[in-house]
Amino acid sequence: MRRRSPAILAGIAALVTAGAAGVVAALPASAAVGCSVQYSVVNQWPGGFGTNVVIRNIGDPITSWTVVWSYAAGQQVTQYWNATVTQSGSQVTARNVSYNGNLATNATTSFGFNGSWNNSSNPAPTSFTLNGTACTGGVSNPTTTTTTRPGTTTTRPPTTTTTRPPTTPGIPSDAVWVASGQWDTWNSNGYTVYNNIWGGGAGTQTIWARTPTNWGVIANHPMTSGVKSYPHTVRGSVNRTVSSLSTLTTSFNVAVPGSGNYATTYDIWANNWAYEVMLWMNWNGAVGPIAEQYDANGAVPAFRNVSLGGHTWNIYRGSNGANAVFSFLRTSQTNSGTIDVRAILNWLRTQGWWGDVNVGEVQVGFEISGTNGSAAFTDNSFSVAWS
Repeated sequence: MRRRSPAILAGIAALVTAGAAGVVAALPASAAVGCSVQYSVVNQWPGGFGTNVVIRNIGDPITSWTVVWSYAAGQQVTQYWNATVTQSGSQVTARNVSYNGNLATNATTSFGFNGSWNNSSNPAPTSFTLNGTACTGGVSNPTTTTTTRPGTTTTRPPTTTTTRPPTTPGIPSDAVWVASGQWDTWNSNGYTVYNNIWGGGAGTQTIWARTPTNWGVIANHPMTSGVKSYPHTVRGSVNRTVSSLSTLTTSFNVAVPGSGNYATTYDIWANNWAYEVMLWMNWNGAVGPIAEQYDANGAVPAFRNVSLGGHTWNIYRGSNGANAVFSFLRTSQTNSGTIDVRAILNWLRTQGWWGDVNVGEVQVGFEISGTNGSAAFTDNSFSVAWS
């Protein structure tokens, strides 16, 4: 499923030395400051777009934040979440809300928003500031300013405090990225990994990654109805019509818990989110596909036991109210495999379910509706390639 600040802490110190030469008073020492920002347009449609912003504090800990950037093409923020966002002309200011102002050293938080654009150009901002400091990915250590009476010299080196973000049981010690924010993302080597806690009534979920194709989540969601999250990874957008593709293949290998309500699925999007193709590789508990018909046993497939792309499927057709959904459920479940996606896309075309659509993202992840306590989902490997 698709998703969809005040000042840095400064250590205050005063040094007073009594002696024949005089008295020295040091003004407050400045904290080490530094930050990086990831700005990702995760959806775009005529007249509108959706964006996720990830802030990383690489300076000393802070208790509140304000991020500022400017747009160059007239974009306007229309709605937002996990931050309070205001706009004056081209300048946008995002401030923390009550629950995400504290950022330890190397900690991240994220917020998202929808905006409008001119349907011609939607360039990303070229620079950001966090609490007035330019986010360059480096750390600066301002020197202390001192005031002295004649006859004295005193220096005070700046101090830097380094703290580790709290750890979550089950997170590998060699993970290079760990985050728990609702919309947290990580970009690496052309891939983007999303935490993506998009459903109502969700619990907690921490995502980690060694690489963008070896990642996982520790999830603890209530066993209530409705999808809570779809953590996933994606390698950009295919951005090709079905007829222009010579190949489109993918491989995966996952580990999933033995209980709970979830499915390991591919989400393949086409025609700017108008079509969603779901490939269900394994599932457990009270989950099922969207369909046009249902009976006492649940969703009724439009086709049964169809061999396509190296697998045999029951195939369902339906709509979630926002887009058409075509669901392919393997007749036997698996935690690993290789799929000829192009064969599936061409089959949909020959059935008349869609035309020569433009293929967008090929995502793989875990659609989680509930867990029995804390549960680990791991993507051991993933690849996707096209020509």
